[in-house]
Amino acid sequence: MLATAVIAVLTFITLAVSIILFPTVRIGKIKIGAYWIVAVCGAAALLIANLTPIDHIWRELNGDTAVNPVKILVLFFSMTLLSVFLDEVGFFRYLAKKAAASAGRDQRRLFILLYILTAALTVFTSNDIIILTLTPFICFFCKHTNIDPVPYLVSEFAVANTWSMLLIIGNPTNIYLATSANIGFAEYTKVMFLPTVAAGAVEFILIYLLFRKKLKTELQPEKDGFAIKSRSELTTGLAHLSLCLIFLIISSYLRLEMWLVSAVCAVSLLFFSLIFCIVKKENIKYVTHALKRLPWQLIPFVLSMFVIVICLQYQGISDKIGDLLGDRGAVWTYGFSSLLFSNVINNIPMSILYSTLPSGLPQADFYRAVYASIVGSNIGAFLTPVGALAGIMFTGLTERYEVGYGFRKFIRYGALISLPTVSAALTVLYFVLK
Repeated sequence: MLATAVIAVLTFITLAVSIILFPTVRIGKIKIGAYWIVAVCGAAALLIANLTPIDHIWRELNGDTAVNPVKILVLFFSMTLLSVFLDEVGFFRYLAKKAAASAGRDQRRLFILLYILTAALTVFTSNDIIILTLTPFICFFCKHTNIDPVPYLVSEFAVANTWSMLLIIGNPTNIYLATSANIGFAEYTKVMFLPTVAAGAVEFILIYLLFRKKLKTELQPEKDGFAIKSRSELTTGLAHLSLCLIFLIISSYLRLEMWLVSAVCAVSLLFFSLIFCIVKKENIKYVTHALKRLPWQLIPFVLSMFVIVICLQYQGISDKIGDLLGDRGAVWTYGFSSLLFSNVINNIPMSILYSTLPSGLPQADFYRAVYASIVGSNIGAFLTPVGALAGIMFTGLTERYEVGYGFRKFIRYGALISLPTVSAALTVLYFVLK
């Protein structure tokens, strides 16, 4: 047990350090994320030490359950492909430019419009997609209109990691924690609707008050077009995303697994897009670019973290952590501890670990613990850059676009916004599940 705990703790510490100090490493001309290399090394050390039977690990990884890691990855990558494809044809940039044009010279109006747009897009796509697509737009737009990008970047990142709580598909942590508890799409949304709205309202007020003086400055609207690159491809992408969301909502009634629904829609999108390009004799660049942009490095990271958590569970370490959290005030203990733990080991491994903790609780407290952990895993993403992979992508993008948004500034704004926001979400969740 001690050896397993030591290897796991060293892996988690190294993971946090790598995210802060060396998020990427270069091998020749190739740049790769250090976080997944650390995770693979930690899992490999546990496998080599043979502290947990290999056949037990294989059974857990290959089990015919909703929490099978392959099924979860298929669900996440399928939804990501649908969203990235829409971004490739210019859909998200088009909406953002429309919102900016509607604001005229009023920064406060622009701030509100972008907040609403970011929240709406996050709900129907995912937090990672929003970070990847809107962060470059905000940096570019603010540079060309001579306004401070920080209020909009803070808002975008916080919004993307708050409204991602509303649907299961909004965050990989939602997918894992909810499916591990056999929570369906509709049931999840029913519970998380009010906590998400409450968190969003508190968050909006806090961010607006923080930056109200900067938002008084008049802006010079950027004169640029709003052209969609391919309206036919846009229609195809929107149709598939809409059908996917509809079938996800009714999947529990039809007894369809969510990963299968999203996978069929993603494959269908690729097929129809390919046929369209053949008929029109056009390049399949939107599909190929979308496939290249998928976060493939997430696969070894998630699988490695699964191995580490399986070993912790086999050795009884997960049960001991669960005993420390106790069975009283599950909403508060699991909510705040998951937020803090996300910023120690990242929210994906946290969600994998926390899915094993409340198993011994009474049913009512079990669900409180699961939903509270979901809240902590999302909002914990904007406490520090360690909290989520979205934080790694976000800080990398702001550095690339030469925006002064370093580690200290991230934590300063993150602490001011995340702690009241998570408190609001957990308070409402407590009454919803009372």
